[in-house]
Parts: sequence; structure tokens; C-alpha cells
Amino acid sequence: MRPNPNHTVLYTAVVTPFTNEGTVAYAEFESLLRTQEKAGNGVVVLGSTGEGLALADEEKRELVRFTAALGLKVPVLVGVGGSQLPQTLDFLRFTENQAIDGYLMPVPLYAKPGLEGQTEWFTALLEAVNRPCMIYNVPSRAGVKLHPEALRRLSAHRNAWSVKEASGSVEEFRAYRAAAPQMAFYSGDDALMPEFASEGAVGLVSVASNAWPVETQRFVRLCLEGKSETCATLWKFASDSLFTASNPVPVKALMALQGQISRAHTRAPLSLKDLKNTEGLEQSDAAVKSWYASL
Repeated sequence: MRPNPNHTVLYTAVVTPFTNEGTVAYAEFESLLRTQEKAGNGVVVLGSTGEGLALADEEKRELVRFTAALGLKVPVLVGVGGSQLPQTLDFLRFTENQAIDGYLMPVPLYAKPGLEGQTEWFTALLEAVNRPCMIYNVPSRAGVKLHPEALRRLSAHRNAWSVKEASGSVEEFRAYRAAAPQMAFYSGDDALMPEFASEGAVGLVSVASNAWPVETQRFVRLCLEGKSETCATLWKFASDSLFTASNPVPVKALMALQGQISRAHTRAPLSLKDLKNTEGLEQSDAAVKSWYASL
């Protein structure tokens, strides 16, 4: 029996490690997935943190095949980015035959669809699958926010399971929850997890847990228990350090320093040169590990 996505409070948007030649470093990728599995964290592959849009179609399929074949004991979600409907539906026909547990479906990138366009896009995707789907509001990347009315309409669909809310606004979070109260809401912003938890979030889809798998799991649990007052400032500092350049450049740099991956290589148009230094990352790493050791 596959894991149940509803039982997971933390999903890691897993980075995709690359070799010196720029191909996927599969041995390291498996190690990262196993680390998340050991921590009890669900995983998202082919998200923006995993540079899904930088991979060719066959690379994406091979990465999904590889992940599915591992038989992980935690839920596996597949990111479904892009804005070309026929190609996206073709990819979903492929993934439906793989041992995965659900999907992360962002608002289409670049096209900036309105209410009707969003409704039609997501309805087509939801109808194409038979697994739970997490609808992803990420206006900083999509160029347009998820329309609350579109979410209200979509929330009645049998496959509309949850929302990853990354607007950066507590007020927006409240509006989306009001539009679809029956759906599960996950924070899409590590730093806002305490605030979103107090507003009804059931978990987090995280960048930080790439670098700190068990530590982030503990942070999320404290947030859900209403006990994050003593560590919220620390986690905001740590989370902010991971966005001093475009994600996933900083987190890959930190993971290379930690020895989790051999190199902090990213694919164009991302570049490690945009990260001016690693001092803040190293300070965050030390602070998070010290905090966890003191618990």
C-alpha cells in the first residue's frame, strides 16, 4: 500500500543534484530521498526547487521512474509545471502509470491566466489523474495569483486535496481558506509557517528541509502545536538565508558545504555566481543545528 499524503505534515521540495557534466547525479539523488524518508518527510520531485523546468521531457520521466522504483515509505508528489496543456496532459498519462502518490500543480507560468483560464487549466489536469492533487499558489513565479473563485470552483473536484499557499500574505491565506474550507492547506513559505499554522495550515512544503530534514520536521511540529514562539525568529533568519539568491542556488550551496551533494551545480538560467558569499548560510546552519541539539 502506498503512503497516505494526508498523514504527512512536511514535504521537502527536493533539489536535483547534477554531475560535473550537467546530468542528474542519481546516486546522490537517491541519498537525498532516503534522508528525507528516514526523517519521515514526504518529497516533491520536479518542483521549482528541483529545477523541473530546466529538465528535458525524457529527463523528467526518467527521474520519476527512478523515484517510483525506490519504493519510498513516505508520500511522493510530482511537480507539474509549465503552461502547455497537451504536453502536460501527456506527461500526466505517463506519471499515472508510476508508483507515485499525488501531484503538485502550480498556476501556469508566464501566461498569467485569469479566472476562467485557471479554472479550465486545473479542471483539465484534475480530470486527467486519479491521485490527490495539491494546487500551488505562487504569484512570485507564476506572475499572477490563484483566483479565490477558481479555487472555490475546483475544491469540489474529487482530486482537489490540498493547497500550497505561497503568497507571502496571511490575509491572502485567510481568503483562500475561506474559499475552500474543505481542502488541506500547507504553507509554501518556511518563514511564515508559525503564522500560517495559527490560521489553520496542516503542514509545510519546504526548501529548508533539504538542508535540515529532522530539524525542520521538529519546527513544523512545534508550529502545529502552537509552541514556536521561542524559535520563530531563528527559523525566519535561517529561511531568509536560503533566498539571498534565486532558489535553489543558496540551498544547493549549503548542501554542498554540508557534504550532502558533491557540487552546487545548477542549470541555466540559474548560476551559483549570483550567490555572493556563504557566510549567512554557514551561520544559519550552525544556529539551526545548535537549536536542535538543545531540545
